[in-house]
Amino acid sequence: MRINKIIGGAGDLALDTKPTDYKDNLYLAVNGAWQDSAKIPADKSSAGASVDLELEIEKNLMQEFHDFAENDEKVGSSELLQAIKLYRVAKNTETSQMVQTNSLLKDIDRIKALKSLADLDKNLATLDKDNFVLPISIFVEADMKNTAKHVAYVAATDLFLPDKSYYESDNEFGKKLLDKYLDVATRLLQKLGYSEQNAQATVQKAANFDKALVPIVKSSEEWAEYTKIYNPYSLADYAAKSQYLNLQAFVENEIDATPEKVIVVEPRFMDHLDELINDDNFADIQAWMIVRYVMDNAEMVSEEFRQIFGEFRLARSGAKELPSRVKFAYHLASRTFDEVVGVYYGQKYFGEKAKADVTKMIEQMIAIYKQRLSDNDWLSEATKEKAIVKLNKIVLKVGYPDKIEDIYRQLTIDESATLYDNMIKLKQILTKDNLADYKRPVDRTKWLMPGHMVNACYDSSRNDITFPAAILQAPFYSLKQTTSENYGGIGATIAHEISHAFDNNGAQFDEYGNMHDWWTKEDYAKFKELTQKMIDQFQGIVYAGGKVNGKLVVSENIADVGGMRCAIEAAKLEPDYDPKQFFIQWAKSWRYKATQEYNQDLLATDVHAPQPMRANVMSQDLDEFYEAFDVKPGDGMWLDPKDRITIW
Repeated sequence: MRINKIIGGAGDLALDTKPTDYKDNLYLAVNGAWQDSAKIPADKSSAGASVDLELEIEKNLMQEFHDFAENDEKVGSSELLQAIKLYRVAKNTETSQMVQTNSLLKDIDRIKALKSLADLDKNLATLDKDNFVLPISIFVEADMKNTAKHVAYVAATDLFLPDKSYYESDNEFGKKLLDKYLDVATRLLQKLGYSEQNAQATVQKAANFDKALVPIVKSSEEWAEYTKIYNPYSLADYAAKSQYLNLQAFVENEIDATPEKVIVVEPRFMDHLDELINDDNFADIQAWMIVRYVMDNAEMVSEEFRQIFGEFRLARSGAKELPSRVKFAYHLASRTFDEVVGVYYGQKYFGEKAKADVTKMIEQMIAIYKQRLSDNDWLSEATKEKAIVKLNKIVLKVGYPDKIEDIYRQLTIDESATLYDNMIKLKQILTKDNLADYKRPVDRTKWLMPGHMVNACYDSSRNDITFPAAILQAPFYSLKQTTSENYGGIGATIAHEISHAFDNNGAQFDEYGNMHDWWTKEDYAKFKELTQKMIDQFQGIVYAGGKVNGKLVVSENIADVGGMRCAIEAAKLEPDYDPKQFFIQWAKSWRYKATQEYNQDLLATDVHAPQPMRANVMSQDLDEFYEAFDVKPGDGMWLDPKDRITIW
């Protein structure tokens, strides 16, 4: 039989939370009692295993920030001291609102000073460098087909709301959220001195341009196909895309060079550029730039502005209240100086014994992956050899970086200036540094995640895997857990990230992170067939009153099932192997409860399937699950062997 689209007959797992038997619903058997009684913190939109870790890290680091802020001499590094200074500035609400809003008004006046599209065109690069929100922008990243070098990418803007599906006529939540966005923007403009009529007119013009973008910009489902952002245009072909903007001058002024090519992230946007950006639309574009700039910077202006903007944030997330001012200050500082804080956290909280143990697990997982590739019955020898070469070249990043990037030495805080003025200066430095990368070689030692982040990742362009210190603790990993529990937690997570090297996106990159076709045609056709089965397996599963989009979540699901398959093979090699412990720990790591609003957001935008689905469906794909819990036909978790998916 085909998998039940309401898993295990238990109904909607976001709503029906009563505990049951492992045979009928693994997730609820492990987490039902927890989910029934769990409380989502008032200033959060979800609760769960990862959130519990985040809360513990937040608690510890907030206390340390507080202590450091009381005495600079306790701070161990100059970079961390700047983070503490930003924390102090952000915490301070005493600066008069007049001073704060005057800074913002000066920048809005730069937008209002643009008298025509020609004016905007002339100032496009300067405004982009200064982080004004524009319909089109430039950033620098590694060339996906030659990752030793950087290249300029041309990006389109995004929408007011998280995804274009929010604008569909039958999306009632989307309508309410857009109304809230427009209401908040109108009130903020009034706080800046706009009359009610002028504020409403400005916001309406901005909404007109936002609406024009909806059919043109990419959906989350389209963004999920990461490789499709790579669309090389010759400089001449790129420049010819607009009769109103000097696109060549724009990119030259940004990177201080004349490139042979640029990479267009959204070709459909470029094809419609003239109908979106022209003299007739200029008034709408100008109003849109004002509204976007105010909304993007409101939290930095004053506590009153943060509270007003927060109404939209709460409407989107479903959280009951905003974080306290102190918590806001901590998160802003730790996010802005994320690598600095991550290194501090890793050095203090992550032991060398744990690092050695986790590194050993990663190496073991890679070895098992090689064996599984060698034993694979649908890959040709030629493709197997290339895949194993890629595995051999994977770079491991465990805990935290050995060094802090040089850019953090340029980020200094002026405690006599406002939060807004400090943040504008920092953003300008970071943007300038990114654009300067165009003339630098790619630094493969960079980390994509800081040490205090509860997450892990695979970088296809560097062929590396990163496991920050924060995730390397219970329930994912602990020296106190059995080996089967650790493999069901961090082991499956490690193998998940390795599997991303061979998901529908990662499979298109070689051992150096260059995008090119290294598969035989027959092998890739078979892989595409298996990928479609994974899409079909998740398509339409009921969750939180909505349905899972199988195409949106396919890359993460390929990584999940590959990771579990590899992790359980590793667990079997241990003398204390216990499959029940393995699957129970896997399910425990996905315990999760969220607000309805946040669930809707994730269903529309997140490339990960809902966490209860990850616990259940992936387990259904492994034969060992059925043996461990004696699952038979007729049980809620039963899936016919022919419908179980094994890719890696």
